[in-house]
Amino acid sequence: MSQARHRERYIEAILPPDPARRTIERALEQRGWPDMCVSQALGRFLTQLAMGASAAVEIGTYVGYSAICIARGLRPGARLITLESRPEHARLAKRHIEEAGLGDRVEIALGDASETLERLQEEGRRFDLAFVDADKPSYPRYLELVLHLMRPGGIIVFDNAFGRDRAWDPSAQSPTPVALRELHRRLFEEPRLVSTLLPMWDGVAVARVLM
Repeated sequence: MSQARHRERYIEAILPPDPARRTIERALEQRGWPDMCVSQALGRFLTQLAMGASAAVEIGTYVGYSAICIARGLRPGARLITLESRPEHARLAKRHIEEAGLGDRVEIALGDASETLERLQEEGRRFDLAFVDADKPSYPRYLELVLHLMRPGGIIVFDNAFGRDRAWDPSAQSPTPVALRELHRRLFEEPRLVSTLLPMWDGVAVARVLM
């Protein structure tokens, strides 16, 4: 086992149990669905980043754990809008979010993410935090769309930024690693962003929008 994996297991072991995550794990097991939720440690990182935010947007709800983590950090009166394309995921996410006592802080928008982001821009919506954990080949497009929605000083986070270590392998030419390399290039070349890549889990890209 790699040192990185040892560190991840250590962190997960010392964290106090999160009842919401345990509930979600059982629900996924009952349905035979994969556990694609963020880890509890990454969830805490999202809660930290959300602290003080007046509005947040998430691309990729799945069954609601990352939305729960973001909503926990939002200041009173703030809201998260989370985008999901699959009705069965959205229904289960809604249940988990409500069971966590956060239903008043979260709105689930069902439909194509790109279309929803374009609609939010037309409505003049602005956000302090954006979290992207969806189809990886669309990451460069999501960056372009989300950037138009961010307030100065806002933070954009992309999960799975390493694509299971394929992103830095030039011989990997399938859609996911190609898109992730393009995402990295745009993050570091975009003059409106200060960005970094963190070697946590499967890689986390974090960008702050300049004031």
